[in-house]
Amino acid sequence: MCIVLKPLTIRSLVLQHNVVLAPLAGITNLPFRLICRQAGASFAYTEMVSVNGLVREGAKTLALLKSSPGDRPLGIQLFGEKPDDLAEAARMVEGFGDLLDINMGCPVRKVVGTGAGSALLQEPLKIAAIVRAVRAATTLPLTIKIRSGWHCGDNVFQEVGRIAEAEGCDAITLHPRSRSLMFSGSADWSQLAEMKAALSIPVMGSGDLFTPEDCLRMLTETGCDGIMIARGALGNPWIFKQLRDLQQTGHYAQVTTGERADIIENHLSLFVEEQGEAVAVREIKKHIGWYAKGFAGASEVRRKANSACSIHDIRQLTERIRSVPEHPGHASE
Repeated sequence: MCIVLKPLTIRSLVLQHNVVLAPLAGITNLPFRLICRQAGASFAYTEMVSVNGLVREGAKTLALLKSSPGDRPLGIQLFGEKPDDLAEAARMVEGFGDLLDINMGCPVRKVVGTGAGSALLQEPLKIAAIVRAVRAATTLPLTIKIRSGWHCGDNVFQEVGRIAEAEGCDAITLHPRSRSLMFSGSADWSQLAEMKAALSIPVMGSGDLFTPEDCLRMLTETGCDGIMIARGALGNPWIFKQLRDLQQTGHYAQVTTGERADIIENHLSLFVEEQGEAVAVREIKKHIGWYAKGFAGASEVRRKANSACSIHDIRQLTERIRSVPEHPGHASE
């Protein structure tokens, strides 16, 4: 088997390997990043950080950048649409992370409605101005994350990639779907191979990475320099370790219910430490919706999690999960 998990260099930053946790709004806060790092992610990003929020609200938005020594190296993802504002934001956050990424791929309406995210794919000249301005404002490694285009068929990813590289971008991540597809259909991984052939900077792949086999297949089929796991890590941080095991041994172990219970308790403890009990209980309920899958009684656990009000309630649920007999390959909800 060819070696596809290997160190990745982005400008001055050298990652232990080339499988990273993607930025996810409302998800990739410090507790979740730490969970995924413990499971084997070599790198992680903050949630998307609003440039307008940084400029106008400062301290409140900077709270999204809260980190810890175990949370490095750290990527900070910014979104906005004005080159000068993005440059100012880059200067503001430079001391908080080890790499800056500009989101040019988010498809959600409240982001593209401001002209940011994937809306920028309609304006390649503005993309050039943004990368140029931010490159001049920071010495940190600078990357962008894009989709293939705004509408199906108007694939501008190679043009955008060449523009970004020419303006000083150090790497690019492509989610090979158009904005109009949102998360429907299938990502066209062949576009990653096209992007890789067109550029000399590292190309990261994203999209439809839900299993270790998916991850290994993207790396081997497209030749991309690394992968960014997003939705596939929700309730499934083990995907990072499973991918490493698959690469090294050709197989990996399935997650036990005991391991699921342990990770929920660990995740809860991290939330309590960072944000207190009330926020911790509210946040972990969302994650239990993802963790509680693939075993007998999982749907009932998810239902009860919705009404949980305390740490005691959550721990009762983890004990219930822990008590479920293991029947590998025959799980039922």
